[in-house]
Amino acid sequence: MEGKSGKRSFSGFIEELSGASFVASIASILVGLLVGYLVLLSTNPSNAAQAFKALLRSGIADRRSMGQVLYFATPVMMTGLSVSFGNKTGLFNIGASGQFIVGAYVAILVGVRLTAVPGQFRWVIALLMAMFAGGIWGALPGVLKSLRNVNEVISCIMMNYIGMYTVNFLITKTVFDPLKNQSLRVPTEANVPKMGMDLVFRVGNQTSSANGGIFIAVGVAVLAHIILERTKFGFELKACGFNKDAAKYAGINERKCIVASMAIAGAMSGLGGALLYLAGSGKGIDVIDVMAQEGFNGIPVALLALNNPIGAVFSSLFISYLNVGGFNMQLYNFAPQVIEIIISIIIYFSAFSLVLKTWIRNLVSKKNKSRVVE
Repeated sequence: MEGKSGKRSFSGFIEELSGASFVASIASILVGLLVGYLVLLSTNPSNAAQAFKALLRSGIADRRSMGQVLYFATPVMMTGLSVSFGNKTGLFNIGASGQFIVGAYVAILVGVRLTAVPGQFRWVIALLMAMFAGGIWGALPGVLKSLRNVNEVISCIMMNYIGMYTVNFLITKTVFDPLKNQSLRVPTEANVPKMGMDLVFRVGNQTSSANGGIFIAVGVAVLAHIILERTKFGFELKACGFNKDAAKYAGINERKCIVASMAIAGAMSGLGGALLYLAGSGKGIDVIDVMAQEGFNGIPVALLALNNPIGAVFSSLFISYLNVGGFNMQLYNFAPQVIEIIISIIIYFSAFSLVLKTWIRNLVSKKNKSRVVE
């Protein structure tokens, strides 16, 4: 079975891109954009057309804008991968927000306080420690699920709040900037290297916040795809997700798979938090009672990608593209919250991707049967 899984991994992905999965996702996006345009018309009809053009064009207006798309895409790519990985194994990881902020705090703590280590090594340690912290935070709901069958959605939601309040408290005790009510900024030398992105994505003296984190995120996506599609471990994880009773009968350790899946998903979210706050954009963690939005943005990324790790790369770029375009909509007297409404509409319709996928496959199947009969 492993050999078959290995052979089908790449070809299966191509089949998804060219088949019902791809069409379903594109249909969801188009319908969502259409409804979003109707929302613009209903609120400010005179500027709706220009604002919608800005939404669609701003992300590719210049090289700096394209760099910003990559910058915003990096953290949500990681949380999208986190949600996708859990869904692939039959678990709904809605705790990405808590895992994200815990990983972000640990990365900042290492970047700011571990001054004995040179900067070129400190960011690597910060990323690894963030993954470890996020993995622990994700593993806890997995342990409760495996030992006591506690629903992971409930425990993950609780862990989100615990993570948010714990991080707020720890920031005030360790890396607090009272003037800005935020965490301290990581020193420049401890940030993730730009890897030439600042030279490519710039306009004159204005540089984007793009950095080498995007390469790390894409690499993790490829690694997740390989794990799930080409390894025995990945087969066991998916088997437990498809049918845990059948997997248990086949000799697969269900409890181990649940904990491992949630730990890996948590590590991905934790890494996403580290990549955002070690990007060198001067961003700090605000000490407020609001959960990290990047964690919840991972859900539409996973939905649009239909839980495919490689697809999550493209869907995160799309969500980021809309965010960049949404900033320029304010030039046409639209509130910044409008882009959130449009993205929410797309998320709503993306939830029907699986329904559309099934309908498209049934339609294609009927056509093929009719051809055979003829």
